[in-house]
Amino acid sequence: MIKRKIKITLLVLAVPISIIGVLVSFGVYWAFFDMNRLPKGDFLTEEFSPNGKYTLRAYISDGGATTSYAIRGELVFNDEKGRKKNIYWNYREESADISWVDNDTVVINGHVLDVLRDKFDFRHE
Repeated sequence: MIKRKIKITLLVLAVPISIIGVLVSFGVYWAFFDMNRLPKGDFLTEEFSPNGKYTLRAYISDGGATTSYAIRGELVFNDEKGRKKNIYWNYREESADISWVDNDTVVINGHVLDVLRDKFDFRHE
């Protein structure tokens, strides 16, 4: 009887604690690591992929007086109604040197990215 009450009590405590843990983890990711929440920035330059399927646009973001500039790279899918995704975010940069290696591979300031799979985010390095 006592063992059963202990099991029920542990279960009743474990479920809300697990839910709170998942919510806190998601909140931290959303607030600090989600590349979709990056600041827009000011347009710098853009380069088209060799086959014209993608456009990589670079923006410079000024974080204010206490932080340095950052570069955001936004990939635009030209054949999918302009769908966009951020694939590059690097701190302490003020320019964007973009060159396409092939139809799906781009080099941004020395970082080689497969545009379909890769992302570079300085916060994860």
